[in-house]
Amino acid sequence: MSERFLEFHSGTTWIDIRLRQAISLSSCHKKSDVRIVLCYPVETQHIKQIQEAYPEANVVAAGQERIAEELLKADIFCGHAKVSVPWEETVKAKRLRWIQSSAAGLDHCLVPSVVESKIIVSSASGVLADQVAEHSLALATGCSRRIPLFIQQQQHKEFIRRPTRDLTGSTVLIVGLGGNGQRLAEVLHPLKTHILATDYFPDRPAPLVDQLGGPEDLHNLLPKADFIFLTAPLTNQTRNMIDSSALSVMKPGAILINVARGGLVVEQAVVDALESGHLDSAGFDVTPEEPPAADSPLWAAPHLIITPHVGGQSKKRIDRMTDLFCENIIRYREGRPIINLVDKKRGFPTPVV
Repeated sequence: MSERFLEFHSGTTWIDIRLRQAISLSSCHKKSDVRIVLCYPVETQHIKQIQEAYPEANVVAAGQERIAEELLKADIFCGHAKVSVPWEETVKAKRLRWIQSSAAGLDHCLVPSVVESKIIVSSASGVLADQVAEHSLALATGCSRRIPLFIQQQQHKEFIRRPTRDLTGSTVLIVGLGGNGQRLAEVLHPLKTHILATDYFPDRPAPLVDQLGGPEDLHNLLPKADFIFLTAPLTNQTRNMIDSSALSVMKPGAILINVARGGLVVEQAVVDALESGHLDSAGFDVTPEEPPAADSPLWAAPHLIITPHVGGQSKKRIDRMTDLFCENIIRYREGRPIINLVDKKRGFPTPVV
């Protein structure tokens, strides 16, 4: 497994015997009755790989088309349902034991009924961290080097120099130091940046970060940053965290990059900050509503780059997700700690320090 797959525990100690008891399917079903339901774009070789990890199970590739009906019959679910699914009925059926999200974000499955249930949840944190970090840099340098402006000039056959900004040597703030945030710090470090960060666990080691604070330190760190990168999960605590108050304390001329979830920002507040010039520019790979409505003010906002949630795209994405899932299947069956085990109350994995 890649070193970027982070191992997590729930609470402060490894779940060992309790985890084995909680996730054991043998006490509930015959092995031949175990159904693994998939809702991510697997191909034949991925299904075969999963089947080899759990030979006795029935593996069903439901896709988005059939996930609503197949979820009710699942013992293990792996994927990301982008359509409405019957979570309430699934929890009441008491068959589903484990959700392996195929995304780092968990807002698609951490509904209240799942949170309050005994269903175990694990995330794909770190699986696509390389791609998200790469896309973060593309958005940041696209803004700072004025790439959209120069593309417009090219379309008008203009060859005019314009002022640009430097990412190299700047002060950056990473909001959320999970798998994606840590990889982003690794990528930014060679650019001689001064790295600030906030995280739910500010006491854990973060050797590349010059100053690490907790969520309560966000407004103290925002005024110091030339670039702000949002890589935090969407939870009740982080929803709308970048509002008019947060934007007002940012350094005039700051650049805001969001590669996490659109719900972290208040759309109109960001548009107002761009229109006033308080924000120099912004790059969003995610938006509060996807796609934005036709009348969304984001479309006409000045100096805003929007990409359609492609930060985690990679031709190796499904291979890597399946590798993680199969590793976790083996751990699951052996009663060993699962990689990226989620603290459902908090809404994200808890790192092992």
